[in-house]
Amino acid sequence: MTNTVYRNFSLPALEQEYSPSSCVQDINKYIAQYIEQSAKNKDIARNNHAIIENIQYGNTAEEILDLFLPYNLHSADSESTHKKKLHIFIHGGYWQELSKDESCFAAANFQHHGYHFAAINYTLAPKASLTEILSQVRTAIAWLYQHADEYGYDPQEIYLSGSSAGAQLAIMAAMTDWQAAFGFNKNIVRGVCAVSGIYDLTPIQYTYINEPLQLTPEEIKNLSPLLANRKLTYCSDTSFIIAYGENETLEFKRQSNDLYHLNLLGRHKLLIENIAEKNHFDVILDLSDENSTLFESVLNQMESRF
Repeated sequence: MTNTVYRNFSLPALEQEYSPSSCVQDINKYIAQYIEQSAKNKDIARNNHAIIENIQYGNTAEEILDLFLPYNLHSADSESTHKKKLHIFIHGGYWQELSKDESCFAAANFQHHGYHFAAINYTLAPKASLTEILSQVRTAIAWLYQHADEYGYDPQEIYLSGSSAGAQLAIMAAMTDWQAAFGFNKNIVRGVCAVSGIYDLTPIQYTYINEPLQLTPEEIKNLSPLLANRKLTYCSDTSFIIAYGENETLEFKRQSNDLYHLNLLGRHKLLIENIAEKNHFDVILDLSDENSTLFESVLNQMESRF
């Protein structure tokens, strides 16, 4: 009889459920898309003087971000087309891979719609613990909030998105007690789009994924949105989009649905299930497609239409 370690899964079955690459033939082709689209967007932004690169938001070399400026910011009709809103993207990679440099594939789409766009970098595991990674993400968001006037967006109009591990970080960032952490007297995150995330870290502790993370029981309890849901009281006025692709494992789909159905998540929420023909790696690329359901939903979120 096979021993079960979590929700009736044996260890091999559990590791397969939390290995998104098990649903695709070649993960590298999607990473190549991230790299190619991001590099293209950066080149175009540089040529248009619409990017500020490697802004230091924290104390370590890894704590940097890229800020993309709206393309119509300096045009004659900029007052009517510049939305003065900021969208921050938090990359995935199981907290141990990727960086901001592969994470601006959607920047041009937001720029063309009149928004600022930021891609943030953070220190990867095992060099940093998950607690430290989340602290860096929160610091980056706080820095962008504090420097809003300098760069021309409204500090009350900050939105987050994240993919996979980045989705967990985005939800946890929204759940921050900003008063206790930074002295702000309000919630500074208006909306979150969380795509294909892990919202209960419990199963991760049993898998190979935990080798560089070395999650502690306290981290599992306090950094899992589904387990630390009491902290949602800090973002009761935040809107949430929870999304995932059709070609993902059952566990990734379950975790997204469990998060959506969490009572404390609030009234302003939207679930986008089983995005057709998309997997864990290419579903987030829909943020670069202005005609996709995912981007249209984010657009509606940023314009307060749901």
